[in-house]
Formats: sequence, structure tokens, C-alpha cells
Amino acid sequence: MTAHPQHTDPNCLFCKIAAGQIPSKKVHEDDEFYAFHDIHPSAPVHFLIIPKLHIASMALVTLEHAPMLGRMMALIPQLALQEGCRPYPEGGFRLVVNTGADGAQDIHHLHLHVMGGPRPWLRG
Repeated sequence: MTAHPQHTDPNCLFCKIAAGQIPSKKVHEDDEFYAFHDIHPSAPVHFLIIPKLHIASMALVTLEHAPMLGRMMALIPQLALQEGCRPYPEGGFRLVVNTGADGAQDIHHLHLHVMGGPRPWLRG
């Protein structure tokens, strides 16, 4: 599925990053997802993965999004290894989804933080 204009928000920072309007250090891109390094990393490996489809928050996910979210989750282990996380079980990574104001969500576009690398990390 390619992101169509009606499926993006022209005022959304992450929609602009996925569209190439704002520079980022790309980790991965395909028709559905864009992954890029966090500009304020909390771990030796720290990148975000976003759907190109604009969904403002995990709180707004519905059953229709389940297949897409499943594909996104299945992609994460490959990207984590590619970016330097050590293999499971000695290595691994952490997934964080901030949701809403109480969940510390700053950018209102669904995104998963993928964090890994040698511990201890700065935060988390």
C-alpha cells in the first residue's frame, strides 16, 4: 500500500519526514513503513519506525490496522539486528510506544521506538 495524500497529514512532522520533506537518517523504507534514527537517542541503537499511513496515536488503532501493525512488528527484529542490536537471547531490544499526553507522546503520529545495544542506557 502506498501512502496517498488523503492518508497523510500535511502538518505532521513524521509525515513530512516519511515524504522526504524533512531530512532524517534513514534506517528502512518501503511502501508501508519508514524507519529512521532518533535525533535524541536514549540507547546505543535507537530508531523509530512509523507507518506511512497517518494514524495519530496507538489509542486510535482499530482492527483494520492489525495486518499492517503485524507486518511492522515482524520487520522490527530484522532492522534491530541491521542497526547493531546483538542477537537474542544475549542481546535484544526494547519497544516503546508513547500514547497520549499521559504516555509522553510528543509527536502525534504512531511511532515505535526501537532501542538496544549494551546497557546501561541513558534512560529506559
